[in-house]
Amino acid sequence: MIRKPTALLLAGIALAGAGCTNPYDPTQRALGGAGIGALGGAAIGGIAGGSRGAVAGALIGGVGGAAVGAATTPTPPPQSYYGAPPPAYGSGYGAAYAPAYAAPPQGYYYRY
Repeated sequence: MIRKPTALLLAGIALAGAGCTNPYDPTQRALGGAGIGALGGAAIGGIAGGSRGAVAGALIGGVGGAAVGAATTPTPPPQSYYGAPPPAYGSGYGAAYAPAYAAPPQGYYYRY
């Protein structure tokens, strides 16, 4: 049987791993949910039914966690109207940042 401190340790590992996923990616949400469900199911199944219960709990919890994680993926927030902020002052002036001035069209003359 799994002891209570071991079950709490497994639950803590599952929660820490869930914090490392992208909340707007369904694949990562499914993997995070599967990890949480498998560890939680193994802990609860181990407390309730020993090693056979831990295996069954891990399988059921993993499948259920993956399904719930993928199904509850939120839509990403809208992008800002103004776009990304400009680069910081002095962040690189060179050929890559130089403005490209096109030659005037043929037949066009400058007036001074």
